[in-house]
Amino acid sequence: MWVTGRPGVTSTPAGGRASAHAGFSLLELMAALAIAGLVMALAVPSTMRMYDNISYRQAVRDVVTLFASARYEALHSGRAQTVEVNPEDRSVTFAGTVHSLPGSVAMTVHSARELNRGRVGIIRFYPEGGASGGGVDIESASGAGVSITVDWLLGSVSQETYAAR
Repeated sequence: MWVTGRPGVTSTPAGGRASAHAGFSLLELMAALAIAGLVMALAVPSTMRMYDNISYRQAVRDVVTLFASARYEALHSGRAQTVEVNPEDRSVTFAGTVHSLPGSVAMTVHSARELNRGRVGIIRFYPEGGASGGGVDIESASGAGVSITVDWLLGSVSQETYAAR
């Protein structure tokens, strides 16, 4: 049934009759569900990769911020500040606060052997502005990563990205 531009006037297809049943056929519903399933099959893995990427970037930001906070606290308080980096637990601890990194990233610590406690790497910031030196490598699931370095002379924190190895 077609509606014309004039109020109250309707017509049917050439010689046809108006159908009493409106809706979708089973074939149309199956096609719509197949398309929706295909879209979901493509969207879910992409969303998971995006979530892993966001978690990785947040982990890098957390470590850089934690090192910068330790340096500031050492300069401000006049006392050496210690940051503990545990690559097995993927955790970084400063001033009693533990920051855990997500399971999708790998972590390696480089620090002075004399300061380390077993497998926990120690990076110390001194009140004069220097540090024990060292750094942390954080690697994403894809193999690309960021090398966060603490300069021993100035205590500055820098980061440099590297491609998948």
